[in-house]
Amino acid sequence: MDLMLTLVSGIAWTVVYVEAIRVGLRDRTYAMPVAALALNFAWESTYAVRELSVGVSAQGVVNVVWAVADLAIVYTYLRFGRAELPEFVTRPLFATWSVLIFGTGFAVQWLFLAHFGMHDATRYSAFLQNLLMSGLFIGLYTARQGPHGQSLTIAVAKWLGTLAPTLLFGVVEDAPFILGLGILCSVFDLAYIGLLLRPRFARVRSLPAPSR
Repeated sequence: MDLMLTLVSGIAWTVVYVEAIRVGLRDRTYAMPVAALALNFAWESTYAVRELSVGVSAQGVVNVVWAVADLAIVYTYLRFGRAELPEFVTRPLFATWSVLIFGTGFAVQWLFLAHFGMHDATRYSAFLQNLLMSGLFIGLYTARQGPHGQSLTIAVAKWLGTLAPTLLFGVVEDAPFILGLGILCSVFDLAYIGLLLRPRFARVRSLPAPSR
């Protein structure tokens, strides 16, 4: 059971990253909210280094792969992100803001690590930033007034990628705090999936009835 849930989570999140890169390049935008992207990149970079510093492990290799994928998403943000901001946001201001937000992402991860230690920090920070991400995706949909730079594949894979470790850590390992955060993530993820599906349902309802 543990291995199956771990594999589901790993595969689902890999799908999220690959699809985010594809959609970002296709739509000339970034497909992950920048605050969530900063935290994700910092989490995967930090724990890839920590894992591999004590020896090669499957999770360490996966974290490296995810961190490299995150770099590609970071590129789409740096390449296209300024175009979505008001004109008064100059290149130097955009660069300063980007350094600040990505630097904050690393600072947050290191503070979790210093306070909670390796075992708890990986879990607490991951689920808290996942909850933030779930809300920010809805905010992204609202800010862009539609699904530009987003996709149902990202939404569903993100939900499954978080649901699997929720079951693993929250249920199998009996961690109520993580279970509660995971349930909240699912609530927001399902709401986001509903937003992306809404135009499809609207098109179906607007189709003319078949003639007899």
